[in-house]
Amino acid sequence: MKRIDLNCDMGESFGPWRMGADADVMPWITSANVACGFHAGDPSIMRETVAAAVAAGVAIGAHVGLPDLAGFGRRAMALDVQQAYDITVAQIGALAAVARTQGAQLTHMKPHGALYHMVERDAELADALARAVRDVDAGMRLVGRSGGQLVAHGRQLGLTVTHEVFADRRYRPDGQLVPRGEPHAVIEDAQAAASQAVRLACDAAVEADDGSVLTLRADSICVHGDRTHAAAFARGMHERLREAGVVLRQPGA
Repeated sequence: MKRIDLNCDMGESFGPWRMGADADVMPWITSANVACGFHAGDPSIMRETVAAAVAAGVAIGAHVGLPDLAGFGRRAMALDVQQAYDITVAQIGALAAVARTQGAQLTHMKPHGALYHMVERDAELADALARAVRDVDAGMRLVGRSGGQLVAHGRQLGLTVTHEVFADRRYRPDGQLVPRGEPHAVIEDAQAAASQAVRLACDAAVEADDGSVLTLRADSICVHGDRTHAAAFARGMHERLREAGVVLRQPGA
């Protein structure tokens, strides 16, 4: 029987400004990656998102980003190894404290946006993030691009790793995501995204933008919470996966 985690980036509102539809997405996912105030979110949003995840029985992870609220963490920044380690520790620690007030604990860490891609290009940054997770809580899972450098470093340090794939993004033949600035990088059709999710879960395969077929280990599928109609995308993926006989379950559950 196929089992897979369905994760979503959440808690990306800030003060009175709201992004996404977290409450509507929550019933359809198994893991939430909660922004920790660097690229998005604030203390109150963190608390609200954690509380909603607890109520829904959804696993809670730290979505660690660059300190770039204006750019939503999607702009690459000059970051040395120590800074990468420090911002990761700080963000995990902040969200872990919030989770404790809600009677919960963190299960995983996943980098966000530009940082997610930076660690795949820089082995020292990947090692810094993996060490930060190990040093804060070696029982946490490290989530990264399927077959990528981050999960490899995490595994070398003895961490449990989760290979992540994307249902609503297109891939290059080398397994990298097509950059958001390029045409057709993001799959906007909910049915097409659901079909890609089913193929990834059932066959560990996805069609690249040149028509070739990639084989990717799929432990968790991401659906982006900041998109228009995020709840419809999440529900569509959830239902199609269930129809295909896939069990939606948090890693390790």
